[in-house]
Amino acid sequence: QVQLAESGGGLVQAGGSLRLSCAVSGRTLSTNVMAWFRQAPGKEREYAAAISWSGVWTNYADSVKGRFTISRDMAKSTVYLQMNSLKPEDTAVYYCAAARNLRLFTTTTVYDYWGRGTQVAVSS
Repeated sequence: QVQLAESGGGLVQAGGSLRLSCAVSGRTLSTNVMAWFRQAPGKEREYAAAISWSGVWTNYADSVKGRFTISRDMAKSTVYLQMNSLKPEDTAVYYCAAARNLRLFTTTTVYDYWGRGTQVAVSS
């Protein structure tokens, strides 16, 4: 089992920044990719960014590319999502997820473990 716990959400004005953290614990030996997804009210959960467990590669959805940065600190067993130039449309609950399968990493179905989420609200 892998446990994920997100933190760092909050209310911020448009153009501002937030850094989300995902504390990872448990049996992570078979984890190959970590990702952030988000879900706005009334919408489906959507992919935002992913990072390989080794940290060798990262990937971003077009909607956040150039504004968000995913990173991980293995010494602290934590994955981060630095969010800059935030827009009202970034408002959502942000979820951390872990998967063993590297394929189709932009889809929710391949992820084995999920955190409970942290709310991000961006005011205009």
